[in-house]
Amino acid sequence: MIKVKSRGNETVEQMLRRFKKMCEKEGLTKDIKRNSYYEKPSERRRRRQRKSVKRVLLEKG
Repeated sequence: MIKVKSRGNETVEQMLRRFKKMCEKEGLTKDIKRNSYYEKPSERRRRRQRKSVKRVLLEKG
């Protein structure tokens, strides 16, 4: 769980910005976007396949 504590006289906007950055680092925003709609198993398989191909191509090149 991500917790953000106030630093001195920090504004709420600054705390919110820090919270969003922490969420990005943890990969929460990607996870939420991915789970926000239904993805068919075949689409999920295709996406994972493309991702693995990209990874292999980057390692070779």
